[in-house]
Amino acid sequence: MHIYRLYPVAGRGTSNWDIAANRGEVVVRARTTGDARLVAAEAEARSAGDGRHENDDVYSVRSSAFTDEKMYGVQRIETPQYAEDGDRMVLSGDLSVSFDDR
Repeated sequence: MHIYRLYPVAGRGTSNWDIAANRGEVVVRARTTGDARLVAAEAEARSAGDGRHENDDVYSVRSSAFTDEKMYGVQRIETPQYAEDGDRMVLSGDLSVSFDDR
């Protein structure tokens, strides 16, 4: 596994932020850059708190800004703060969903 940083690349005024919430910067442990996008999007979908598991809400994952390269960039990082060994997961960042985000 590797550590990846996902960061917004679209400006605040970009119209796509109207349909997807800007979660700011997120750090994840994942296999690849594509997997890093999925880890973040799946965690965002689960954060709705409705008891669903990853892949149960395919629409939420596909509509996440994390899966759009025009909205979020992905960069592999090396940092002693997080171990590369471990499960695929979000290591830092706020992915909580409120009804104001929808």
